[in-house]
Amino acid sequence: MSSITALDEKTGRKFYLDDPDDLEQGEEVTFILSLHGGGSVGHWQRRYFPAVDYKEKYRLVIATPSAATKEPSRRWVAEADDEHLRNIVEFVFERYGIENIKAFWLAGHSQGGMTSNRLLGQDYFRDRVDGWLSLSGGRIGPIELPESFFAPRMATRPPVTTTGGGPRPGRAAEVDADISFIFESGEHEMVALPATSPWAEKYGAGPRQRLDDVVDDQPGQIHDTTMEGKSTPAWGLSPRPGTAQVYVYPGARGGRVIADVVRMDKGHTEGLEPRVTERLIELMVSAPGGKARSGNGEQGSGTG
Repeated sequence: MSSITALDEKTGRKFYLDDPDDLEQGEEVTFILSLHGGGSVGHWQRRYFPAVDYKEKYRLVIATPSAATKEPSRRWVAEADDEHLRNIVEFVFERYGIENIKAFWLAGHSQGGMTSNRLLGQDYFRDRVDGWLSLSGGRIGPIELPESFFAPRMATRPPVTTTGGGPRPGRAAEVDADISFIFESGEHEMVALPATSPWAEKYGAGPRQRLDDVVDDQPGQIHDTTMEGKSTPAWGLSPRPGTAQVYVYPGARGGRVIADVVRMDKGHTEGLEPRVTERLIELMVSAPGGKARSGNGEQGSGTG
């Protein structure tokens, strides 16, 4: 595994950086900035969304940092983290060559997804990001969370709060950015998946289509061990095999990928199983890219 602990020299903070073992000079890559949820760290995120296991097959570069704020719970905060996240992007662009960044995706779990949503409101990220993978981190459009989602965490951790109508765990804020958007969620952490998508409507996509289910015979790699014996199906139980439903909205303008993926009988914190992880990555790399290297914030035609 080609994995290093890289250093952001401007802030003195370290982060995980993974790339293909056999990466050649000048080779095109898909860059993923992967953000953990509140109360977590980068090491946990690498196992929760194990894109690193597919970095050779899909030519991925994955940066996984940890938030600086630790009290009352580790979480992403604009004043403490945004400079560091921009520095990571610039580090990756320089190390691999911005001309070789085929596509740039934000991927975030829970509060990391909410943070991705917030970052897309900034010119820096809006002009460079090609897609957002929300891992239980908010869906653009209406969605409702069950009360049982909040019950276990309210007893042990400060609740997630937002101000100014910003993103929350269930519903994300619509952003003024041209991006592909993939929403992944456990079945038990939402009341129901809507049959329509405002993001799909924005790009003139057709009605959603259900693709073949993804069947995993292996469990994910991690779960929330701090809630052992007191969690709920909505918050998440122990890792186990399962089935995921995959929905896409075809024909979106510019070839953008817009999809919903629901992991059946799963909650918020069970780590993603191997085959559904790969299916998400397949969707990501099938989307158009090129915004970072175009220099003007316009999405390229992509290479599929």
